[in-house]
Amino acid sequence: ILDRLQETVRLGAGLDERNRLSREARERALGCLERFGQRLRGMHADSVRVVGTNTLRRARRAEKFLERALGQPIEIISGQEEARLIYLGVARELPDEGPRLVIDIGGGSTELIVGERLEPRLMESLYMGCVSASTAHFPDGRITARAMRHAVTAARLELQPVEAQFRDCWRVAYGSSGTIRAIGAVLRAADGSEPDITPAALARLRTALLDAGHAERLSLP
Repeated sequence: ILDRLQETVRLGAGLDERNRLSREARERALGCLERFGQRLRGMHADSVRVVGTNTLRRARRAEKFLERALGQPIEIISGQEEARLIYLGVARELPDEGPRLVIDIGGGSTELIVGERLEPRLMESLYMGCVSASTAHFPDGRITARAMRHAVTAARLELQPVEAQFRDCWRVAYGSSGTIRAIGAVLRAADGSEPDITPAALARLRTALLDAGHAERLSLP
């Protein structure tokens, strides 16, 4: 990596029930892409690939106004291609240790990939993500037991059709994306002896969320 620029836009939070982007979401996206465009102007077009994922797969003709801000065409990729690219990015940093599961929780979709070395073997893209789940189940920031049950049920229903094929074909699991990195960082800060994300650690985190009762009252390390 020679250079890196990253911004969180939460584009998916700006979609309404008719998959139209709000003015606020458009302005956030345009500002971000204008800054990205400045960084890209000195690069040859053949060296740049700009892709859109779940939100642009759903949004109505949003890529057209985004292309104008960026100065580059945006390729809206399928969930399968998104999963393939995620796996390749993660696998290059991992040792050769047999079949592995990679999970990437994005804003509007979650990708599951099983592969070995640099070869993805099994890929799925599911319509659930951190932004879409927050908007659907905790829209005002309140965290109740009932809302948590509904969120868990919705996730289980999304996972159910692919559960059997992903259950027993890997030896070790890895997570990528900001959501999983944030969870890992919180758990490590709370218990320095916990290097991994485990079911027990997630249960403790869920209890902390419910005890707080609202996102603004959360006090996590």
